[in-house]
Amino acid sequence: MSTLGDEYPKMQARVRALIEVYKEIGPAGTFGRIMIEQVLERADRAAISGDVVAMIRSFKEMEECE
Repeated sequence: MSTLGDEYPKMQARVRALIEVYKEIGPAGTFGRIMIEQVLERADRAAISGDVVAMIRSFKEMEECE
């Protein structure tokens, strides 16, 4: 069984990779990239703070990134 502690950094890595995909798109991907960067910033802050509720919220938000 996976835990939030196991899956959270994997999800952060997935979202970081998505940011690179949006960068490769060029100007058309700028809005999407910025939105995903904001999701990742919130996720990083939640992880640094150790706030489990915020981490769960951020994890769900990261799951929605495509």
